[in-house]
Amino acid sequence: MFDTGVVGRAVDVLADLAGAGRALELGIGTGRIALPLVDRGVPVHGIDMSDAMVARMRAKPGGDRPGVTIGDFATTRVDGEFSLVYLVYNTIMNLTSQDAQVDCFRTAAAHLAPGGTFVVEVGVPELRSVPPGRNSLPFHVSDTKVAFDVYDFATQHMTSNYVEVVNGEGSYRTIPFRYVWPSELDLMARLAGLDLSDRWSDWDRSPFTADSTKHVSVWRKPA
Repeated sequence: MFDTGVVGRAVDVLADLAGAGRALELGIGTGRIALPLVDRGVPVHGIDMSDAMVARMRAKPGGDRPGVTIGDFATTRVDGEFSLVYLVYNTIMNLTSQDAQVDCFRTAAAHLAPGGTFVVEVGVPELRSVPPGRNSLPFHVSDTKVAFDVYDFATQHMTSNYVEVVNGEGSYRTIPFRYVWPSELDLMARLAGLDLSDRWSDWDRSPFTADSTKHVSVWRKPA
């Protein structure tokens, strides 16, 4: 995700969509996308719950340039209108209820100027890869680390789980998510008054297909 080519392609698309306007990043984190977007001349404001991650951004060269509001990006409002609101790298799944994800779309729409766009980058749920009768899927296995997702198919809740052995000592951590389908996101957008404009398989604007493992979707607020 930190590869310069990956970041560059994302920033190219976002800068194009922002045009001469301002951009709002939901979950600005350490500034992986915000800082190069500012370098492209786009004024960026961010919302994030983590003081620690924002502090890491502030410590980077130019890290003082984006404005930041500390809060829950699903509901926090900031002043002004934006031509672009964006939410990248599966961050929509950090909102672990459908209500919170719906709130996020409404918050994005409330910040957008007429004609503005909301962009979400998120993976397509990998349920086709889960063996029949099972609810877990490993995504990393090595001599010292095992990582696997566990799915609750009834609630769309999932967890990413990491078991690691370092110097003979084991550790375990788990991170909760709520996976979400493209069609479900489209309905959330409609509830917020947004219309689907584009959906691609990646930031290179390649077509989205039944075999795509993720999507970059663009919804527009009517002018």
